[in-house]
Amino acid sequence: MTAPADRPYHHLDGMARELWRWSVVCSGGTAEARLTQAAPWHDALLAGRLPDAALDLDDPEAVAPLRRLLTELDLLILTQGNTSLTRQMLQSLLWHLDSLIERPASETRAQAIARMADEFRENWTLQRQGWEEAMSLLKSLGDPSHLHWDDLKGQLSRREWAEARRIGGLLERLPALAQFIDGVGRRQLAAHQPLARTATPQAQAADQAAPLPTDDNERRPEPTAVDGVHRSRALARMTGSESLNLTHPVLRRLWRARFAEAQLLTYDDRAREPRPNPRPQPDGAAARQQDAHLGHGPLIVCLDTSGSMQGAPENVAKACVLQALRSAHAGERACQLLAFGGPGELVERALTRDAAGLDALLDLMGQAFDGGTDVQTPIERAIENVQQQGWQDADVLIVSDGEFGLTPATLAALRQAKERLSLRVHGILIGDRETIGLVEICDALHWVRDWRRYGQASGAAAEGFSPVHSRSLTAMYFPNAIRR
Repeated sequence: MTAPADRPYHHLDGMARELWRWSVVCSGGTAEARLTQAAPWHDALLAGRLPDAALDLDDPEAVAPLRRLLTELDLLILTQGNTSLTRQMLQSLLWHLDSLIERPASETRAQAIARMADEFRENWTLQRQGWEEAMSLLKSLGDPSHLHWDDLKGQLSRREWAEARRIGGLLERLPALAQFIDGVGRRQLAAHQPLARTATPQAQAADQAAPLPTDDNERRPEPTAVDGVHRSRALARMTGSESLNLTHPVLRRLWRARFAEAQLLTYDDRAREPRPNPRPQPDGAAARQQDAHLGHGPLIVCLDTSGSMQGAPENVAKACVLQALRSAHAGERACQLLAFGGPGELVERALTRDAAGLDALLDLMGQAFDGGTDVQTPIERAIENVQQQGWQDADVLIVSDGEFGLTPATLAALRQAKERLSLRVHGILIGDRETIGLVEICDALHWVRDWRRYGQASGAAAEGFSPVHSRSLTAMYFPNAIRR
């Protein structure tokens, strides 16, 4: 067989283009060995193992210490399954081998090899630490091969990196929040599958015939609205009839007995949590109903950056974005951030897996929340986005303290998008009470009631934080209210 005319450079055809330059210009070993063995080296590092000892690039004295360092520094863990890091590692190996040609005349080759190995160790010890920090922050972020060390090294020196690591630690204390965000999204469905819940005519008729059980837990009163009465010892919500008993010398004793037993009639204005209450169905009705397949799809995160979100709410909100980014990228989903404040204060960023996405995340971590609250623009923008190609099956996640409301026109457009595209809106409420503005637009709502715990304080102070200075405020300011 006739040898190729461009031998040994015909081996470049089976090699990644990023390795061409370093394989050709490196002065270590021979060109034939480098070009022949570069691809096996690449495949071995990508598999997380050392290449065969016979693959020494025709320079065993220089390659041997580098092979030992790959194991000593656990660098094979980084390259396993990571194409970008594998190529960066192989480029670094060839670069250090090439540096041997620049040794001074007074230095022996053995000394130059030892110096080269020390430089490789120092360089990759630093890089490994940086990659470990990045993977710790961006864990479950999916394939990190879109990042390069040159990009990551610039980000590690930013002030926002420390803030991002702090937010990542805070997220570990919010498992319920992380679980809620992980459940946001729906995957693309096949053409023959329904987008939303549908039922056969027989099932619809059965549903109409079956009355909904009366359950007071299904009523959703407005915030602070009175919703019936119940028995308790809450003096602030005591009914007038119970107050009247205090004016009678005999009934006063009855009032005290009822108070001791928590049997006073009091107005009920508690905010209830929704509880599943399925309708009674005939046999087979459940089988006839078809549910939309919940899974993964693009995410549009609408983040409230108004002044009312400063402090602890800001920390929780940033943790929500970090978790949304992790969840979206773990499922290889697109993620878009719409950070809104007052009128005209809308920042739209794509949270991708490359350096630009990391830069956008760190920009958010360093951002100070301030300004007003204009939720109209981000909701309208989100409705526009879900009608674009590739975003039809996106879900919207709103992170806010709920201090806003939509105009009737925007609310109607949102409801139309829900009906036509099966759009779902998920809300994360970081505040003290449910607000009509958030409840009326969200299909699912997660309430972070203990948001005050996640302020700038750390350690035990943060864990035991309480917004009041005493647990006995009633006894302190109303001493006669609890006298028996």
